[in-house]
Amino acid sequence: MSKTVTITMRIEPELKEGAEKILKELGMTTTQAITTFLAQVKLQRGLPFKIALPVSDNVPNSETLAAFNDSDSELVTDVRAWMNENT
Repeated sequence: MSKTVTITMRIEPELKEGAEKILKELGMTTTQAITTFLAQVKLQRGLPFKIALPVSDNVPNSETLAAFNDSDSELVTDVRAWMNENT
């Protein structure tokens, strides 16, 4: 297949330089890396890696923890017993 499309991107110079340094160590050009990425998107019908929030964003923050600690509620360790008592 002949290559006939040009892609123009605007990215931070530091990101480009850092990525190119790593790609050079891998023996790849930026064009080869982008072509590989796009081929994987097509093959996998989506991004070839997981996109998620950092794990630290999924844990209670200090405000939530303080609310837990200030709560008058008792810790429920047996859900069935609690449901029997409260329904």
